[in-house]
Amino acid sequence: MGLLDSDAEEPKSKVLRWSITVLLLVVLSGLTAWFFLRYQTEKTTAAQFFAALAAGDTKRAYELWKPGESYTYERFLEDWGPSGEYGPVGSFRIVAAHRPTDRRTRMAASGVVVVVEISPRAPFDSSTPGTQEVQIWVERRDQSLSFPP
Repeated sequence: MGLLDSDAEEPKSKVLRWSITVLLLVVLSGLTAWFFLRYQTEKTTAAQFFAALAAGDTKRAYELWKPGESYTYERFLEDWGPSGEYGPVGSFRIVAAHRPTDRRTRMAASGVVVVVEISPRAPFDSSTPGTQEVQIWVERRDQSLSFPP
């Protein structure tokens, strides 16, 4: 057996190897959690809005919408009321969320587009007639809702 032929591993290299492995696992876990939870606040806001609509509480849904002066409650009912363009909402399912970027400036938008499937009946079934996909804009700074630009 030669001087360089050794089966024993130095304790320092074991500690270093385990430290690096644990650090990489923590970083990867953090990045994975961030990726899946990055739009959770906006999804929750949209879910509260659609839950209010599904419960028939259009006044609460209108409050959650945080409308501007030009979007009156009557106009809101034309869109989201029982006989509105998107109503009635009996159940819903959040499909996706994404934050668009401006192609020219490559800057991220100030809000998130939440894609939701709505059905006139409960429980949710995507094969129910009248089921449609709706996109809702959720502004990040104040969680107000609107239609996407």
